[in-house]
Amino acid sequence: MRFRLEGDSGGVRVRMHFEQHRRRWLAVRIMLGILAFTGLTIGLWAVLAPQSWYNSFPGFGMHWVSVDGPYNHHLVGDVGGFFLALGAISAFALWRGGAALAQAAGIGWLVLSVPHTIYHVSHKPAELGSVSYTLSLLAVLALFGLGLACLLVPPRGAQVPDPEPIEFRFPRRRGSR
Repeated sequence: MRFRLEGDSGGVRVRMHFEQHRRRWLAVRIMLGILAFTGLTIGLWAVLAPQSWYNSFPGFGMHWVSVDGPYNHHLVGDVGGFFLALGAISAFALWRGGAALAQAAGIGWLVLSVPHTIYHVSHKPAELGSVSYTLSLLAVLALFGLGLACLLVPPRGAQVPDPEPIEFRFPRRRGSR
């Protein structure tokens, strides 16, 4: 626990900050933020503009999906829905906090990323260049790593908020203003 004193001639305010697991919680919040952003961005793109997502994913001049088979509107919409669902769960876990929600989000991302990783490791489309293939593997492995970290990094027990500050007022001297 860390203490901070703030004061003036009228009194003193004492603030207490719990240091226990603060860095681990910060890491979990950053990871959940990355996963929420990733899931919501990919999901919204695939659901709202499926043909664009199919032709252009991941963007930046690369085409990872269109080189791997013909366009299927239903499949692209389902993939978008899966990413939206995981993004929403991650955003909720980030908003509400707590180890169980972070771990639930991590499990969801692992369930998606394990077969996804196996597929990409064992399958390289002929039209996909070496740089794009390597980047696609790194992206898939990042989702796997972040999901695993969300499962393993949160400390046990509830996240304890800092208590409200305590104020001590000095009595005023008679005759002084």
